[in-house]
Amino acid sequence: MEREMDRFQDPAELVEVLGDWASARGPLYRKLSGAMARAMRAGDLPHGERLPSERDLARMLQVSRATVVAAYDELRGNGMIASLRGSGTRVNLKPVKRRAGSDGRVPGGRATSIFQRLVDGPGEVISLAFAVEPAAPELADAVRELVDDDLTDLLGDVGYHPRGFPPFRDAIAAYYERMSVPTVPDQVLVTTGAQQALGLVAQMYLRLGSTVVVESPSWPGCLDVFRAAGAKMISVPLDDEGISADGLAQACGEHQPALLYVMPTYHNPTGRLMSAHRRQRVAEIAARFEVPVLEDNAYTSFNAGASSQVPPIAAYAPDGSEVITVGSLAKAVWGGLRMGWLRAPGGIIERLARYKVLADLASPVLDQAIAAKILPRLDVIAAGREQVVRARLHQLCELLSADLPEWNWQLPDGGSALWVELPDTDARVFAQIALRHGVEVVPGAAADPTGGHDNYLRLPFTFPEETLTELVRRLQRAWLELRRHGPESSSLSPSV
Repeated sequence: MEREMDRFQDPAELVEVLGDWASARGPLYRKLSGAMARAMRAGDLPHGERLPSERDLARMLQVSRATVVAAYDELRGNGMIASLRGSGTRVNLKPVKRRAGSDGRVPGGRATSIFQRLVDGPGEVISLAFAVEPAAPELADAVRELVDDDLTDLLGDVGYHPRGFPPFRDAIAAYYERMSVPTVPDQVLVTTGAQQALGLVAQMYLRLGSTVVVESPSWPGCLDVFRAAGAKMISVPLDDEGISADGLAQACGEHQPALLYVMPTYHNPTGRLMSAHRRQRVAEIAARFEVPVLEDNAYTSFNAGASSQVPPIAAYAPDGSEVITVGSLAKAVWGGLRMGWLRAPGGIIERLARYKVLADLASPVLDQAIAAKILPRLDVIAAGREQVVRARLHQLCELLSADLPEWNWQLPDGGSALWVELPDTDARVFAQIALRHGVEVVPGAAADPTGGHDNYLRLPFTFPEETLTELVRRLQRAWLELRRHGPESSSLSPSV
């Protein structure tokens, strides 16, 4: 029986730890052997781990088999791998001696390369892992107001507000009042970004073996939060109105999940806006099966217009339901303003606040004071960005239509990216060629717990105009290279 540790025999798993290996200097085989050697020394490829065959790895990386053979030969000559008949090629480097503890990677996770890009910095590649923009101009005004009017009083404050700085909680409560969700400050918990909000909910609701129902596709960074908690995921597909109501009811009835996670407002990665009718159905189904709902409304970079003013699912929740709403200023204002929040019934917020104290005691007061000034201006900020974002979306669509006419996509209702379908192509394979042309692609299979959507990729349109032009130029070159080798449909087993 194969050992559990032999997951790197799947070339898709190996690619996750290699990162942007093709951007190094030197011959292609040496770039590959160097990246594998670094992974072995770091302990990411453990001693005894079985590696993919030369043929499978070459197919995944879209290089010649001779390149992989040469890379393996170099590693073998350095004593770092060994090949035995019947046992395959295995890592021969003794494990790095480290203190007990995890290396921070999520076993089976699909966001490893995404998070690693944050750790490493942007580098020379154009990374599609994140859709980021400079700060809204209104942020500078808020900072100046804070310094001129409030700084002296703030510096006299104790500085610890585990539930959140009171003026910011008041502003969040007023924000939900305007969205038809009656809210008092005791129903609000401030977090250090939406990612912490998801982590706190996962800590409270999930245990090893718990089930979470998620949309398919979803975002890898969010899914890995649940994986890290030991949960298993049941995916439900989307239709034009959002998560399938029939599929959701079936999943809740069959699996009795501990949590339902959805992104109703500008779903990531599709950019879809869940209809008001579907939000009501989701709230009713969750209440009927007594499933807590975690609705993530942090993806609000692009405002599609009046239709975007659909109240959150919490507005439709029957009495006694557990609906937890996540919000954030990172997409709407600036990624560097790491201010998020949770809105939920008071008893749930009380429990989540205890997890928050364990995590970091409290979020920064100065940041919250700025956020309290910014939140009432979100509509103005969105209107100010609308023209710029629409122009970039239009530019990207024109470039794709001209240079990559085989690619397919639908205009999103909002958000910050296109969800692009590649014809007859495994996006994991295309990602390797794109990397050699200076673009880091997030393949669709990473966004689906089942490994589906493997012929999709997420393409942000928040870059400056000149970057969008260069991005499509690089993608076109990579696509032409792939087509010269012939379409690579999903002949590799998907990673589940």
